Parts: sequence; C-alpha cells; structure tokens
Amino acid sequence: MLYFARLALRLEQFLNLLMAAGLTVMIVLVFINVVLRYGFNSGISITVELSRYIFVWLTFLGAVVALQKNEHLEVGTLVDMLPATLKKLVRIAALLMMLGCTLMLMIGAYKQTVLNWSNLSPISEIPIGVFYLAGLVAGVLMSLQLLCRLIGQLLPESLLTQARCREVHP
Repeated sequence: MLYFARLALRLEQFLNLLMAAGLTVMIVLVFINVVLRYGFNSGISITVELSRYIFVWLTFLGAVVALQKNEHLEVGTLVDMLPATLKKLVRIAALLMMLGCTLMLMIGAYKQTVLNWSNLSPISEIPIGVFYLAGLVAGVLMSLQLLCRLIGQLLPESLLTQARCREVHP
C-alpha cells in the first residue's frame, strides 16, 4: 500500500507540473498573439491550434487529478444515511459504474486516436489523433485509480488497517 501511495503522490506531482507548464505555455501563446493582432495587425497562426491542443490535454489531466484527490462531484446524502454494509455495497457499485465509464472512454478514445492519427491539422500539421490521445491517457490513469479504490473496498478492513499502520510506522 505504501508503494502505491508514493506512486500516486509522484503521479499527482508530475501531472500538476505538466498542467502548470501547459497553462503557462498557453497563456504566453495567446498573449503574444493578442499583442501581435491588436498592436501590429498580424499574428502567429499556429498559436490558435497549439492552444487548443494544450487546453484539451489540460482538461483531461485535470480530470485525472480531480479523481485522484476525490474532488469530483458527489452527492452523498442518501448514501450517508445507509447502514455500513449497504454503504459499502453502494460505494462498490458506484466504483464499478465509474470504472465502466472510464473503460468506455478508453475504448472510444483509442478508436478515435487510431482513426484520426493520419489526419493532420491544417496549420501546425499535428495529427488530430493527439486530441483523442488525451482521452485515452486520462481513461487509463483514471481506470487504474478506480481499480485501486475498488481493491481497497474489497479487501477486509483488518488488512487495510495493517497496511495503514505500516505506512505510518514503517
């Protein structure tokens, strides 16, 4: 468990760094293009496409980090009123449904990536499949996170308690 916790932390740090770098590049590209268009009546055509690609990747990577931090939208009013056994069953069912959604995302994104890889964007000539690759990467990372949560829900509480104690007191 400690290994997975450290790996998840490193992944989150890497994704946060990647998103910060992407956001910085996107801001700089858009700012330069705005200054050129309004100040000099010209512009760099490629900045629009690059900003669009970066924005799509930021969105999907942000969804991965939000899931990892458990910051996605959740309405737990009904679940909180259930007894512990039913609450656990509902959480397992919710994880299975979420896993099904991420698997559908992965399959669809994979098909679209392969289908559109040979199509190039008009200005930058970057494959259109790069858009869909973001969904595939996000789907894989979210599926792995959900599988870890599902395993955590299915393991007996005694094993989880022992693993948490080892994390705190190695």
